[in-house]
Amino acid sequence: MAAVTRGSFSVFRRLLSQQYRRRCFRLQNFRSARVLQPLAFRFDSNLQTFSNRALHCAAVCQGPIVQFKLSDIGEGIMEVTVKEWYVKEGDKVSQFDSICEVQSDKASVTITSRYDGVIRKLYYDVDATALVGKPLVDIETESGSEVIQEEDVVETPAMAREEHTHQEIKGHKTQATPAVRRLAMENNIKLSEVVGTGKDGRILKEDILNFLAKQTGAILPPTPFQEIQTPPPAVTTAAAKPVGAPATIKQLPTTPKPVFTGKDVTEPLKGFHKAMVKTMTAALKIPHFGYCDEVDLSRLVALRSELKAMAESRGVKLSYMPFFIKAASLGLLHFPILNASVDEACQNITYKASHNIGLAMDTSQGLLVPNVKNVQLLSVFEIAQELNRLQTLGGAGQLGTTDLTGGTFTLSNIGSIGGTYAKPVILPPEVAIGALGKIQILPRFDATGQVVRAHIMNVSWSADHRIIDGATMCRFSNLWREYLENPASMVLDLK
Repeated sequence: MAAVTRGSFSVFRRLLSQQYRRRCFRLQNFRSARVLQPLAFRFDSNLQTFSNRALHCAAVCQGPIVQFKLSDIGEGIMEVTVKEWYVKEGDKVSQFDSICEVQSDKASVTITSRYDGVIRKLYYDVDATALVGKPLVDIETESGSEVIQEEDVVETPAMAREEHTHQEIKGHKTQATPAVRRLAMENNIKLSEVVGTGKDGRILKEDILNFLAKQTGAILPPTPFQEIQTPPPAVTTAAAKPVGAPATIKQLPTTPKPVFTGKDVTEPLKGFHKAMVKTMTAALKIPHFGYCDEVDLSRLVALRSELKAMAESRGVKLSYMPFFIKAASLGLLHFPILNASVDEACQNITYKASHNIGLAMDTSQGLLVPNVKNVQLLSVFEIAQELNRLQTLGGAGQLGTTDLTGGTFTLSNIGSIGGTYAKPVILPPEVAIGALGKIQILPRFDATGQVVRAHIMNVSWSADHRIIDGATMCRFSNLWREYLENPASMVLDLK
């Protein structure tokens, strides 16, 4: 019986060795690591049945790594500048999560993920130039997930949602501006661990600084821009003067000249500044015809004061620009050549059906010119609504390509900063532009010869003198001025 038992165990041992070798041989054919599970077997009393039902290896497979490429943004754009990363290596992302924000010559665009997975590599640093068709990041997709090869990237124009950006971090939605997210990323702080003190739990810059101070006691380095400071004047005390001493002439303290210790910095032109070089270089090849005039806005000022409260009750800030833009559209109906474009060779002229009137806007990113589409179909209130939207996006640096392209006529509200007259530069392929000065209260004679207070604004026009003569520009300006000096007349032509 002992011999039988020893023989049975010998057979069993050989069987296990053979199966183990086969399993190990198969493991070498797999790229990913596999874990060998404990063996479970059953040995019955008759030595006839051996079970190795659990004799197997469970493989922990990694998903394929996909190169996430920058797709064609359109408008002939071949390169963009990476303005901000919303992720870092090792972060888990889901479909439609924001990956980064890039800035082209025309607009800022948010790149969103098309895959579920983990970020394995970032190909560019912030402010680096990324090329269309080249990888942005490597994403290790989840095993078993479908990998779509037709389109590697989803891009959406960057939009301001309640003036802050949402980000999904480990199932918790945080609210923080891009600048706050960048500060957190630079200091390896997870936003999900920071308690926001802003509206609706929004994380502010102060929250990041307080969190950093509590955790490490570190102080962020100061801004590299050094202020010019002058020493305070010397403080004289009255006790230093003896009683009865003759009065002396007090000399003003000499203030030393400020010393600037900064260094020259050279950096390449990028984004909107680079686009401005190309646009203005082409624009100054156009022969400009200039024309200036002044407009009495006294009646318009009174009308706006009546409508301002009504518009605010409907959630819209009403400025003078909606009236200026609508009056320009009404004038373009009578002078369509001003709402046209010419080809580079100046052989063909295209009359535009839509009045897409642009507004030159001064932003932290430079000069931007978003436009209000189809002004000829909009009321003054609807124009004000659209201007509010564009100004909000412009202030947040979130204007999209659609907002910045397709303009047919432009007004520059340079007077909001200061100045009366200007020499505006035409934005090709447009053929005309107007610059509006600041509104001043000046004395003027009324119809009876009496001196009255008048709200005066100066306007400066520039037209492409290759196709527009001075008389046409003058007549358009007169009509535009009439609409604004008698805003009730606009009602007759409104559609």
